[in-house]
Amino acid sequence: MPVTLEAGDRAPAFTLRDQDGKPHSLEDYRGQKVVLYFYPKDETPGCTTQACSLRDRFAEIRTEGATVLGVSADDEASHRKFRERHELPFTLLVDGDHSVSEAYGTWGEKVLYGKRSIGMTRATFIIGPDGTLLRVWKRAKAADHGETVLNALRALG
Repeated sequence: MPVTLEAGDRAPAFTLRDQDGKPHSLEDYRGQKVVLYFYPKDETPGCTTQACSLRDRFAEIRTEGATVLGVSADDEASHRKFRERHELPFTLLVDGDHSVSEAYGTWGEKVLYGKRSIGMTRATFIIGPDGTLLRVWKRAKAADHGETVLNALRALG
C-alpha cells in the first residue's frame, strides 16, 4: 500500500548523502522550515525547469526562513554536475535505494505518455520547524514551482 502523507503528519526521518558525499539528516534542520522536493532525474527538461524555478526564488525562500533540499535517485556525480551547470544554490540528496522516496510516497508507478513505469514522482513537502508537514504537493508542477512554494511559505508565515 503506497504511503499517503498529508499536512499535519510527522515528516519521516531520513539521512542521505549530498552531491559531495556529506550526510544530511532531517534532524539537522530542526528549528527551520524545509522545502523537500522530490524529482525524477537530473538534466531532464521538467526537472531542470523545476530546479531553476526554485533557484530563481531561493533568496526569497530563505527570507521566509526555509531551506531547500532536492531528492532524486541520481548519484553524487550526477547531482554535482546538475548543480554546477544550473548554478543551483541548494543541496541535492542521493536516494539511490529509494527508501526515503518510498517513505514519502514519491516512489512508485507513474504514467508518462501513456506508458507505465516505476520511478520517482514530482512531489514537494514543506516541513515545519518541529518536523510536521505544513504543505504537501503530491504532483508538483515543474513550471513556476519556486513561485508556488514561495507563496505557500508566505501564507504559512
